[in-house]
Amino acid sequence: MCLASHIRELHCAAPLLSYKLSLGSSSARMDMYVWLTLLVAGLCVLPAVLRTLCPYFVQDWTYILHAVRFGLRLELYKRRARFYSILDGFLDAVRKHPHKPFIYFMGETHSYSDVDRESNKVARALQKVAGLKEGDSVALFLGNEPYFIWVWLGLAKLGCVVALLNFNIRSKSLLHCFSCCGANVLIVDQELCGAVEEILPALKEKRISVYVLSDACSTDGIKGISQAITQAPDEALSPSLRANVKVNSTALYIYTSGTTGLPKAATVTHQKVWAASFIQGVCGVTSEDVFYLNLPLYHSAGFLIGFAGCIERGNSLVLRRKFSASHFWDDCRKYNVTVMQYIGETMRYLCNTPKRENDRDHKVKIAIGNGVRVDVWNEFLNRFGNIYVRELYAATEGNIGFINYTTKVGVVGRVNFLHKKFFPYALIKFDIEKEEPVRNADGFCVPVAPGEPGLMIGKVTVKNPFVGYAGNKQQTEKKILRDVFVKGDLYFNSGDLLKIDHEKFVYFQDRVGDTFRWKGENVATTEVADILTMVDCIEEANVYGVTVQGHEGRIGMAAVVLKEGKDFDGTDTCRVIANYLPVYARPRFIRIQSSLELTGTFKMKKVKLVEEGFDPALIRDPLYFLDLVEKKYIALTQEIYNSVIAGDVKL
Repeated sequence: MCLASHIRELHCAAPLLSYKLSLGSSSARMDMYVWLTLLVAGLCVLPAVLRTLCPYFVQDWTYILHAVRFGLRLELYKRRARFYSILDGFLDAVRKHPHKPFIYFMGETHSYSDVDRESNKVARALQKVAGLKEGDSVALFLGNEPYFIWVWLGLAKLGCVVALLNFNIRSKSLLHCFSCCGANVLIVDQELCGAVEEILPALKEKRISVYVLSDACSTDGIKGISQAITQAPDEALSPSLRANVKVNSTALYIYTSGTTGLPKAATVTHQKVWAASFIQGVCGVTSEDVFYLNLPLYHSAGFLIGFAGCIERGNSLVLRRKFSASHFWDDCRKYNVTVMQYIGETMRYLCNTPKRENDRDHKVKIAIGNGVRVDVWNEFLNRFGNIYVRELYAATEGNIGFINYTTKVGVVGRVNFLHKKFFPYALIKFDIEKEEPVRNADGFCVPVAPGEPGLMIGKVTVKNPFVGYAGNKQQTEKKILRDVFVKGDLYFNSGDLLKIDHEKFVYFQDRVGDTFRWKGENVATTEVADILTMVDCIEEANVYGVTVQGHEGRIGMAAVVLKEGKDFDGTDTCRVIANYLPVYARPRFIRIQSSLELTGTFKMKKVKLVEEGFDPALIRDPLYFLDLVEKKYIALTQEIYNSVIAGDVKL
């Protein structure tokens, strides 16, 4: 409403005000009339003033009030005589609405009480067969299915710590995961038994018991446990079995790729589980919503924000084994989905599906996720309707995160005084070539100017800790920056470049270091390089990610030096990487060089290689492309390059 309209309203109200004040003296009536007029005028124009001077005032304060409410709840949970965990939240939801659907999966519906009873059976079976007790670490090697949820809840009821294994990893990486978390029991899906059999001798040597979710298994050393679960009682278990679980106790190990070349087990405490579960509530999700979960449950996004968030909200979730663009909207319509979860590629895949007349015929109102490009974001909204996209920035092991609670496209969050008070952070200058923060003459880090990209760091405090990685003190220490602004202070190094503009909006810029992201997965370059050097013809390898037009993230590429007297063998190279690396981590492009350029500290230079990309018209070195159909690396011709850029080749 414009100012002129407000003034017209005041003129209309003036006679009424004058009448009500007629009992007083003329002077008093006039003074009162003036003051009331000014007051009403001020209240009338206040919304217009706020919209002009503080356009995000309402959204800012709505977010702040949500954050305060959830923060107070967590404090109350901490102060209880017995810590109130997310499991307790689930059990309360069972008591509150036992028959409410909790999981929809492939035509099946499982109520809250159904899931509770199934998890009781799992807990009792594992307690009896595997002898599990509070404090034991158990690794889950399972896909997205209800059993994943039943098993985790059952283990939580026993007070066990659970390691969530990426079901794409194999061989050396898979075996490494056990040495990180100290798990003495592995529970595996029947479909993944082949991957476990490859490392079974080493598991036996480490005395790790393996249980498969089937009635029996012919492989010596792998025991079937489904029959024991089926026969187990479904009565509730005593809370005394988990009596020593505290807010800072480890709840999960979630694996994240990093600069070590092997997965790192990020320690997730019960406090962090609660904090992540609140994200749905902060985004406006309620108990009446239906949440669509197609991200892997072994990821923090799928498990903490998706699954745990649904427990915290008390809503229903639609679980899929994996994302399918062709089935996505049909599922949403079938189950009346109101909240979806995404990664950047999800949005792009949906936008790339053929347009339909019913593209807007759905009930989805909120999308929660990260990694979507601005152009895809806009295209998604224009095509599928007015959906509130809640873009996030966070790391599994990190102590700082942001949520875009506004409608502004392209941002991951917004600065406000309360957030920065409870989660202190800073953006500092970073030297891309040296891969280290810039320090001044006094040895302290240098904050960036407004609008300038900088390394995001989060201050490590008692209330905002960085727990680090299980079994890897060296990598934990690498993520800590010391003496940042004053002697003795500690900050978590996110490894990400962000930017804050003049309106206080936060933008994600890029990743630094030895990790890039492709297909929603983090790829550790040193891990891929180690595998490449196992190829008979390759002497050295420098792995990095390059951008491809129309795709999110960076796709894998490697510059390699061949052994003396050897020619590049595209078939053998493909065979080796296929045996050891998941599809998303396999380099799609290889560049043959006579030598690898090193920094003064003998680190491989990547910046120039990344900038040069894989265009055969610009690069004189021999280039190869991984042909997934032929199962070998073939010469990268200009014709193939053009097809990749045009999007005719599936990556």
